[in-house]
Amino acid sequence: MSRPVAAVLAGGTGLTTVVGCGMGGDAYPSQTAKDWITYADHVVVATPTQERDANRRDFTQGAIRYQVDRAVTFRTDNLLWSSRHPAKAIGKGFDMTAPGWQVYTSGSRVKRTATDAPRLETGHTYLLALRWTDDGWVTLGEGAAVPFDDHTGDQGEWCGRVLSKGDVARGERFSRSDDDSLEKALLGQNEQAVTRELERAGRQ
Repeated sequence: MSRPVAAVLAGGTGLTTVVGCGMGGDAYPSQTAKDWITYADHVVVATPTQERDANRRDFTQGAIRYQVDRAVTFRTDNLLWSSRHPAKAIGKGFDMTAPGWQVYTSGSRVKRTATDAPRLETGHTYLLALRWTDDGWVTLGEGAAVPFDDHTGDQGEWCGRVLSKGDVARGERFSRSDDDSLEKALLGQNEQAVTRELERAGRQ
């Protein structure tokens, strides 16, 4: 959700002012439909059904007591596309590691977030371009994890916050004119639009 909405949530001043949600490097190219069909094994609509703390890291100095990730279990709602030779088949459900929590010595528990991307929370639905790695299923990068509540592009949870249609509409005014990402193209669109964009990329 980099271009349009982040500027709104940051007061229109840019991504780097959103704590924990600034620009970050993708593990794989993830911005365009061509990126998705080149580097992903599957493109799915999926819903987190449960989560648990994982990979706890304790600190002996400073205000932070420990950090944890979340092991999130997803339900595969709709398989939209698969590589001809995927590294691993996708089932009715799958697990993925997501940002967890930062716990302070005061006892407060604060959400940790990915760079400029959804946190992947229960109660929401997502469009994901997935790749199988030695660490399990991962998204290609921030451009390959799209809020998809009500099966609508860019609607739902982003960076631990819930975006309304109004947020997205206002955010579009700040969007870069040269932004040709698949995520932007899917704004307000459904699964059929996703499939159409991927098929078009496959013919190029």
